Amino acid sequence: MEEEIFPVPLDVNNLPCASSAISVQDVQESEDEEIPLTSVNLLRLDADSNFSVPIDTSSEISLPIAVEIEGTENGQILAKVISLEERSMKGRLSQDIVTVAENPNEECSSSGPTIKSSVIAVKLSGEKDPSRGGVKSVFELDCLPLWGSVCICGHRPEMEDTVNIVPNFMKIPIKMFIGDDGINGISQTLSHLTTHFFGVYDGHGGSQVADYCRDRIHFALEEELKNVNDVLVNGIARERDTRQVQWESVFTTCFSKVDDEVGGISGAGAPAPIAPETVGSTAVVALVCSSHIIVANCGDSRAVLYRGKEAIALSIDHKPSRDDEYARIEASGGKVIQWNGHRVFGVLAMSRSIGDRYLKPWIIPTPEVMIMPRARVDDCLVLASDGLWDVMSNEEVCELARKRILIWHKKNGNNPLVDRGRGVDPAAQAAAEYLLNVALQKGSKDNISIIVVDLKAQRKFKSKT
Repeated sequence: MEEEIFPVPLDVNNLPCASSAISVQDVQESEDEEIPLTSVNLLRLDADSNFSVPIDTSSEISLPIAVEIEGTENGQILAKVISLEERSMKGRLSQDIVTVAENPNEECSSSGPTIKSSVIAVKLSGEKDPSRGGVKSVFELDCLPLWGSVCICGHRPEMEDTVNIVPNFMKIPIKMFIGDDGINGISQTLSHLTTHFFGVYDGHGGSQVADYCRDRIHFALEEELKNVNDVLVNGIARERDTRQVQWESVFTTCFSKVDDEVGGISGAGAPAPIAPETVGSTAVVALVCSSHIIVANCGDSRAVLYRGKEAIALSIDHKPSRDDEYARIEASGGKVIQWNGHRVFGVLAMSRSIGDRYLKPWIIPTPEVMIMPRARVDDCLVLASDGLWDVMSNEEVCELARKRILIWHKKNGNNPLVDRGRGVDPAAQAAAEYLLNVALQKGSKDNISIIVVDLKAQRKFKSKT
């Protein structure tokens, strides 16, 4: 795992877009300027190869994850494009998000993934033969980590939010994404997929727990995923384990381990509590790879996917007013009291968090996990603390993020960035800063932390003729 961490804190009085912010009207005028990529595209293979292949982008569902080089014939490279499609995905996504909360163990697709492949021929033009003398090889398609983030104190006296981005986080066994049934359709050479990590942590009562989560959760997650890797490689995993069960187990253990460390529990690696018992933090994290987005959420921060002009919540806020959370707290002897909103014992306005030792066992660190297969029409992913969501809807946030990304590309499209994907993406950064400005204009009084992930590596616009 690369240990580069890229949080981007901003001073509310020093925002780069504060004095010259583009108006909402300007953003709205950018609508429908983008042309869907329905023609043949050249997509680059992994970072160690200069070889590119043409891929038909007309399908709105399946997304290529790899290319297998079959060999060469008559001066052409024969390649098989491998894509992943979740059966019944459309029907699954049309259901209300509350249904997901009521059935947390249900998979995104009742029938699981199916592997699709198509053979193409690419004419050789002096490039080095990627098949290495006729031996088959598989290249994972490049999944660029295009992101931008902001993190400000806002009108609060203390900054308790923080964010963390770890591009090229780690390679995760492909079985974790497609299960044992789908693995038969892919060459054994393609054993892992590269993932990128994004996390937003909203502290309360102090910043200590949020800061600890920022510095620790991705390492704890790596430890758990390496354990899963050992289980999968050694064939020890039980047959009943599904992708959902495995991911829930990984994230639950990860969050619980960090929660123990925060509390200074013996054996957790922390000799003493790292914060007072009244300090806690939310945690919403996302792993993004070429085939899936995996989101784990604990608390009332939120992750929302913009897919085909539809905002899809990938997490459900853990509020004491949620029927299932209310019942869980009351059943364990706790009380939900109406005090400027529903609060656990009239104090905490969320029902799950890391930390908050004085409210256990009613406040738990157990996350809910969503496995979302990626689609061609996916536009952007937004993770943010409630300082954004309290004043803006999912739809409004996603629409403005997309339009602000389009504006940046329309103005700078003639100057493509050579190093795009190796640091902060200026288009996604502009979108994050714009959302921040709008939230402040709408009266947000809280800390505000936002990560915008651009899920489209290529964009095409109408000519001005």
